[in-house]
Amino acid sequence: MNLSYLEHQFVEHLPDHLQEGILYISLKYATAGHCCACGCGKEVITPFSPTDWKMTFDGETITLSPSIGNWNFSCRSHYFIRHNQIVHASSWNTGQIIASRLEDKASKTAYYKNLNGTSGRILNRKALLQRTPKKRRALAQKLLNTFRTAWEKLESQKSSA
Repeated sequence: MNLSYLEHQFVEHLPDHLQEGILYISLKYATAGHCCACGCGKEVITPFSPTDWKMTFDGETITLSPSIGNWNFSCRSHYFIRHNQIVHASSWNTGQIIASRLEDKASKTAYYKNLNGTSGRILNRKALLQRTPKKRRALAQKLLNTFRTAWEKLESQKSSA
């Protein structure tokens, strides 16, 4: 039985067992979960990120984009969630699925490559080696101090337990 509507529910953690007809949204973990809209009962998890799904809440309803394609499920369902409504879409052939996965991978690679060069939130080995020796030492010292502090806290918790 194909579903046509999902009731949204904001939660801190997704429940162990998702209930059919409910779209669970965890803002804390930037993730949504629901049972497949085709009615097969499989759980669908959609992480929110700049390279994955985006959620829009208009104060009353939820929209997720892009579409949800359950290509690894036997049902191979494909649908959109627009203002809590399920809009069923056509199934994709293997070529379309492969092309979409390659596009997703390229998009993620480009995003994180750009992020690496601009904000510094993600730092790869090559970027670290391109820093000046003084900056590398300062960064290494910060990391060492952070790990030392964490280790000391862990050790003190062990000894007081």
